[in-house]
Amino acid sequence: MAYKPTRSTTPAIHPWASDYETKIIRGEACARAAVAMREAGWSPDIIVGHPGWGEMLFLRDIWPAAPQLHFLEFFYRVDLDVSFDPEFPQDGWQAAARIRAKNASGLLSLSCMDAAYSPTEWQRTSYPDNLHQRIEVIHDGIDTDHMVPANDAKLTVNSRNLTLHTGMEIVTFINRNLEPYRGYHSFMRSLPALMKARPNALIVIVGGESVSYGAKAPDGNTWKQIFLDEVADRVDMSRLLFVGSIPYQAFRTLMQVSACHVYLTYPFVLSWSMLEAMSCGVPLIGSATPPVEEVVKDGHNGLLVGFRDYEGLADRVASILGEPERYREMRVAARQTIIDRYDLKRVCLPKQIALVESMVPGAAP
Repeated sequence: MAYKPTRSTTPAIHPWASDYETKIIRGEACARAAVAMREAGWSPDIIVGHPGWGEMLFLRDIWPAAPQLHFLEFFYRVDLDVSFDPEFPQDGWQAAARIRAKNASGLLSLSCMDAAYSPTEWQRTSYPDNLHQRIEVIHDGIDTDHMVPANDAKLTVNSRNLTLHTGMEIVTFINRNLEPYRGYHSFMRSLPALMKARPNALIVIVGGESVSYGAKAPDGNTWKQIFLDEVADRVDMSRLLFVGSIPYQAFRTLMQVSACHVYLTYPFVLSWSMLEAMSCGVPLIGSATPPVEEVVKDGHNGLLVGFRDYEGLADRVASILGEPERYREMRVAARQTIIDRYDLKRVCLPKQIALVESMVPGAAP
């Protein structure tokens, strides 16, 4: 049953309380829909949900006997992502207070959960220590049967009348939206040295111009434009392709033709795109930040570089482009890592199903 909030957040409310009120509003709307379902005679065997948006807040009051399994994605902490980048300093104790207030609805939801799972060990450890034993580590899962290497892949970029194919020096970088949280500024600052070192390299950047995480760009600008302007006079714009948001099938093909994929992130939720790139056997360079380091072992299944090491990033990308055969085993190891630890059908989904069935004894398979 669909549900819809009946009101918006109070305009003049304290800014630290705004997030909490928004989630209360969503939780109320979800609870009203649940009441209608209960009155129609429906009762769940189990409730599975993401508590981060508020919908789980009041379901215990509607169905007190139904066990709850929570998907725990990230617990906000000032010592993780918020204080990570000195280029964007936070406002001292007020940043900590804002984050503490932001966790209020999440803590209420945690008091209702019977069990939980997080996609990675690092994400699990973002939660309070007393909860760790109640949180399983099970990733959402990567379809390794679909995300596969392909030596004959081709992708046409209509805006440039250009066909990309394997064998080209294609460097890929992907954000949902181009912003500092995912290292867009670090990547852009590496391009002058990289393009000078590899005069045939083609840089393909995927992502929108809005904001998914963190603060908006100042003065109505976009992070994309701010950091493009910073390097524009030192890069070859004809070899820099911004393709915006693309369909999933085009993303898959882009990974298959990529000669090197760069993934950078604050200490934050790990992106599927990094794991899918590895599943396609793309040589990966990732930031030496905890979520990435849980998966990537430097020199084995990828390369690591400091988040703000622009020259080091350029050097490592240039090395992969210049000596592709040297990294063949690394590419194989990258795909094998995803198959062994993150495969959807053979690893992650069976674990998810087993966890649900353990909470509902006697339920039909």
